[in-house]
Amino acid sequence: MTEDIKKRIKEVYELMDEILDDRGVPRNIRGIIEQARNKTAAENADEMNFSSAIYLLDDISNDINMPPHTRTDIWEIISKLEAIKELMK
Repeated sequence: MTEDIKKRIKEVYELMDEILDDRGVPRNIRGIIEQARNKTAAENADEMNFSSAIYLLDDISNDINMPPHTRTDIWEIISKLEAIKELMK
């Protein structure tokens, strides 16, 4: 991975950590965020891992129990993950 990709991944993790630390976010949503983080955390993470993480996040973005600010953060994370995935090609 290039330094640019590592920097972008770090930004995504910071956003994910903010959601994980927010106790106003339902536990099931925090669990999915954690799963997505784990999929992309491996040193050998590839495009497929990022696609899986994007799919998980997209799936929960319509959860009716999600606070509106969290939904916006998840959309931002999805956008950043898609950009990272494109850089990996």
